[in-house]
Amino acid sequence: MGRRAPPAQAGEPGMNPVQYAGPSGPVVADDAVIADDLADWAAREPGHPLFARETPAGWRDVTAGEFAAEVRALASGLVAAGVEPGDRVAIMSATSYEWVRCDYAIWTAGGVTVPIYETSSAVQAEWIIRDSGAVAVFAGGEKCAQTAVEAGARQVWRTDGPDLDQLAALGNGAQPDRRGAGVDDPATIVYTSGTTGRPKGCVLTHRNLLAEVGAVLAAPGIRDQVLTPDSSVLLFLPLAHILTRVVQLSAVRAGARTGHLGDLGRLPEVLREFRPSAMVAVPRVFEKLHDTAERQAGHGLGGRIFRAAERTAVEWSEAASPGRLLSLRRSLFDLVVYRRLRAALGGRVEYAVSGGAPLSPHLAHFLRGAGIRILEGYGLTETTAGVTLNLPAAQRVGTVGQPLPGAVLQIAADGEILVRGPMVYAGYWHDEASTAEASAPGGWFRTGDLGSLADGYLTVSGRKKDLLVTAGGKNIAAAYFEDSLRAHWLIDQCVVTGDRLPFVGALFALDREAFDGWKLDRAKPAGATVADLRDDAELHTLLQQAIDEVNATVSQAEAIKRFRVLGTEFSVGDELTPTLKVRRSRVLEKYSDEVAALYSG
Repeated sequence: MGRRAPPAQAGEPGMNPVQYAGPSGPVVADDAVIADDLADWAAREPGHPLFARETPAGWRDVTAGEFAAEVRALASGLVAAGVEPGDRVAIMSATSYEWVRCDYAIWTAGGVTVPIYETSSAVQAEWIIRDSGAVAVFAGGEKCAQTAVEAGARQVWRTDGPDLDQLAALGNGAQPDRRGAGVDDPATIVYTSGTTGRPKGCVLTHRNLLAEVGAVLAAPGIRDQVLTPDSSVLLFLPLAHILTRVVQLSAVRAGARTGHLGDLGRLPEVLREFRPSAMVAVPRVFEKLHDTAERQAGHGLGGRIFRAAERTAVEWSEAASPGRLLSLRRSLFDLVVYRRLRAALGGRVEYAVSGGAPLSPHLAHFLRGAGIRILEGYGLTETTAGVTLNLPAAQRVGTVGQPLPGAVLQIAADGEILVRGPMVYAGYWHDEASTAEASAPGGWFRTGDLGSLADGYLTVSGRKKDLLVTAGGKNIAAAYFEDSLRAHWLIDQCVVTGDRLPFVGALFALDREAFDGWKLDRAKPAGATVADLRDDAELHTLLQQAIDEVNATVSQAEAIKRFRVLGTEFSVGDELTPTLKVRRSRVLEKYSDEVAALYSG
């Protein structure tokens, strides 16, 4: 797919760095903005269905002309309400049709969209609203609206009631223009977790978004197989996440029909009803698909058939050239196993993009053998989502693919992945120090991730810092929890777990002197050790109260769900450095059985 990049120039990071570039990306016009794609469809083919909305009577198509008219009306209302060019307007809502309408309306009015996860606490929302200077918030539902009010939002419009219609009516049919927004002006500020726990605002310009969308659709096999005018895409991950947002923008440019779902509890039934041809998900969705199918197969004959089908699918996927007998076995299992698996996704899904966290190679091979090709990629908010992608005809399971058009990757001497290209962000909002720290000579962005390149395929091996990514794709700043909980009088050390795991957990090492005082106060046996009382109900209640206080400041997805008390203290030279910093890798290795116990059952 790609070509070798020129040798690194003097002053660029790393000695003898490995570098690889994708093909040249599409040129972004200097007078373009991201909302142009919608306007182009509305002018060229207004009757083409770009969206679908769920109604009591089923899914109803929304044409490009209809959606563009709704966007213009809402944008006129924003202008009438006083939104000026460059003003930031936040959206705090579950994934929905209204989310996308508000996004395009903000751009059409010349504003800058600031996404906020619907699960964010008032503390988190307050920081984002205050730091971005958002003049208003679109809120999806009563809970989000209340959170926005508690966070100090100056103006709140609910997306699930009459507010949008009333706001559009305020515009009185005026036709807003771009109002001065340029290609290098901010289009969105997306806040991402840092190691301190305080989110940093990634400034993504119209050029960044246009370059990313152009790169995705210029990659071989995407526009003619994955996202076409005949494709249907169901989005159910948060649109506050840049990956979902880029897929939405790419679908609009490609003319693919997009539906939205904000309630993951309804995902199985909606997949069967909507029947998407493509989808984007985090690995946890695919893991649950496999686990559910295996559980339904049972432990008897059905279980044996499922396991045989799984082995066959993996063997077929791994084979460079599957033989006749293997292909025949796969065809037979398709009738009894694989077809049912695909039916759980609606029966039409051929391609699925996986991102946010690593996908098990075994699972990727199984799904590909079952007729579902997983296109795994790699990227960050700072790179406007993906900079690499496994393509339909160029997959290498176990890697995250090759660079997209326009993207250049380099592995520094210390193994860090560096990225350069037009999709790399404009910097952190009002944070020059962090922007400088993440930059390297030659225009490179330091990802903080470690990896390697082979034949242009990137393999990610870990992180330079302790930023955890759960199996659901949620970034967790471990230091925030650990620092907060270590402030508790009874806790000496805390190590947060959850990297590539279903939820966030915690391991506690208690302060011996404080523990002895607690024992005396609660009339516990004088000779009892921490190991003796690690499961004591009163002790757990006390620690849970400390956890609850920290959990109240973060979203539900980030909250610590379980904890375990270790029976020993950490010691210098083993779990601790000479400066008393926790050696995370050593703790997780030494107490691997405790970590396993956190996630058992």
